[in-house]
Amino acid sequence: MAEQLHFEDFRVGTVYESPPRTLSEEDFLAFQALTGDDHPIHYDRDYCRRHGHPERLAHGLLLMAHTALGASSLAPRVHASMVAFLEQSARFLKPVYLGDTLHPRLIVAELKPQRSTGVVTLRVELTNQRGETVLEGRHVYLLRRRSAQP
Repeated sequence: MAEQLHFEDFRVGTVYESPPRTLSEEDFLAFQALTGDDHPIHYDRDYCRRHGHPERLAHGLLLMAHTALGASSLAPRVHASMVAFLEQSARFLKPVYLGDTLHPRLIVAELKPQRSTGVVTLRVELTNQRGETVLEGRHVYLLRRRSAQP
């Protein structure tokens, strides 16, 4: 088991990266099966081209899934301390297409200690294969402290 981190082990500015992933046809179809979202912007290449897109456009929620802490290098290090995923937000900055490769990053942005837990806010970023930021947002987690504070 990886060395476990608790709230007090985090430092603002620390970066955790996830392995890059290339969006595939299978990803799009699995997302459609899961959500029922069948808008042609995601599945019809001709429709996309008629609307100025070179390829099918990725779902916003599919992109957000690529920022999941569970897929990052941080995940195995918070198994013992994770209490809850409290909040998520995102802004979509550039289109992402089938075949694009996404590079997720989680950056510790804010730390709020509590008695037996602490709230960790992570800034999340997705960049594409050209180094362009396509998504930015935040995740908020509740983590245990090693010992309760008075």
